[in-house]
Amino acid sequence: MAKNQNTMEKRRREMEKKQRAEEKRTLRREKKEQNQERETQDASS
Repeated sequence: MAKNQNTMEKRRREMEKKQRAEEKRTLRREKKEQNQERETQDASS
């Protein structure tokens, strides 16, 4: 039974790690888009 519990814990950690990675990816994408918009506005000024 302990082996099964450890397996489930490992899976839970992996899922949390994937979720954090996805959140970081989303934040980077949003930041990149904001920088592009700012550069576009600066260029047109």
